[in-house]
Amino acid sequence: MKSLFPHYLALCSGILGGLISSASQTGLSAPLERPNIVWIISDDLSPDLGCYGEQEAAVKTPRIDALAEEGVRFTHVFGTSSVCSPNRSAYCTGMYQTTIGAQHHRTLKTRPLPEGVKTIPDYFREAGYFVSNGRPEDKPDEPMTRAGKLDWNFSIEGEPFDGTDWTQRAPGQPFFAQVNIDEAHRPWTRDMTRPVDPSKVTIPPYYPDHPLVRVDWSRYLEEVQVFDRKVGAILDRLEREGLADNTVVMVFGDNGRSFPRDKGYVYDGGLQVPLIIRWPDGKSAGEVDDRLISMIDFGPTMMEFAGIEIPDQIQGQSFLNDDAPGRKRIYAAKDRTGEIRDRIRTVRSRDFKYIRNFVHDIPYIPVNRYTLLVESTVSVIMTHSERNGTDNYISSLSAGHRPPEEFYDLRNDPFEMNNLAEDPEYADMITDFRSDLDRWVIESKDTGVVPETTASIAPYTRWLDKYLGKIQRECGIEEVNGNSMYAYWMHRYDLK
Repeated sequence: MKSLFPHYLALCSGILGGLISSASQTGLSAPLERPNIVWIISDDLSPDLGCYGEQEAAVKTPRIDALAEEGVRFTHVFGTSSVCSPNRSAYCTGMYQTTIGAQHHRTLKTRPLPEGVKTIPDYFREAGYFVSNGRPEDKPDEPMTRAGKLDWNFSIEGEPFDGTDWTQRAPGQPFFAQVNIDEAHRPWTRDMTRPVDPSKVTIPPYYPDHPLVRVDWSRYLEEVQVFDRKVGAILDRLEREGLADNTVVMVFGDNGRSFPRDKGYVYDGGLQVPLIIRWPDGKSAGEVDDRLISMIDFGPTMMEFAGIEIPDQIQGQSFLNDDAPGRKRIYAAKDRTGEIRDRIRTVRSRDFKYIRNFVHDIPYIPVNRYTLLVESTVSVIMTHSERNGTDNYISSLSAGHRPPEEFYDLRNDPFEMNNLAEDPEYADMITDFRSDLDRWVIESKDTGVVPETTASIAPYTRWLDKYLGKIQRECGIEEVNGNSMYAYWMHRYDLK
């Protein structure tokens, strides 16, 4: 990128006792109103939008594509986890979930945040902002009355947000609003106005090119299109209410797509999300930013833009201006997901990724009752293994073990299928990444080293068992396994 993002001079409320100013990069001669900030968050979205190109032949996302032309499209943005509750806990505090003890998905008996740690909405509220969290329902172009998804793995005192919609604020009060949209979370919502042709979708090579996978993928992309229309309705609201000219709009996914080996894992399919930011004055419109960014950087960036001081304990870093180079490496983690106990840590640079599997005696994608009941592609992978043995990559996904380390050359292997951990050509580089991960685990005070107790997760496992039992009864399935679910999904999608 060549342009500089503007800082806005801020008129402050009496709470702040005067004027907060930040260095203006646009030569503004008079202060502007404090900017509003809107986060439009998709549930389970990878960069599978028209403007990102990968699924351009199949998916149609005209509103988000137009937003990318009006703003900046970021191409290397990654979560610190690839499942909602740990990752939301991280980007809503600017802290690694492993640092604040929120790394497991999910925990019903949550603990308070460590002393001195606050949520990003707290910082905005203290600066005089109205903070809201809403979920648009059938009429996304109207004020939201339903609270949006929270899913934090920690407890806080008091209400985390002031309301569900920015229209509830005081006259003239700036707002920080989260708009949480259900799409593209399973189960899929059909887009009957613009159905996606399964023959036109692009299937990653780590899945069998099977009719059931293609239909599953096409239904996901239809959900993406539904999300696109809801984004458009929110943008229309801002325009209609006269707010667009002083509102930063960020559109992103809370983690990657809900497919096996993607959501819930540390490969790019689960960690990488789209991010589009439209700045109020149209600066940098149509540009593409390829800096390496962690999602815990979102909060500090918007805080700096609003003139809010960033506390020292926040681990995220602002990428507001071009002289902020972005990260050389990003770090992410996987811990217990549902009923499967696990611990994985990873460090990724622009071109390489190192993964450490602390648990070896489970498959690359350990299958549980939840994934079998809701992810049809899982059943295809399992039956593929039974038919073809374990002598190929797809079959190895459900094999009984995984290596202690993985290392990938992302330039030549963007789908992370060729593990180079034992290749002597990369030995020195692997040693460097290994040491860097050791350093990060220590410096970030990774709490994942202390395992959960059976008693601590018992409330969650009891809830999960009831929830999955309900799904199983509704589906009319007596026994949940790869073959039974394969037959169920083939019948449900009317495939042969």
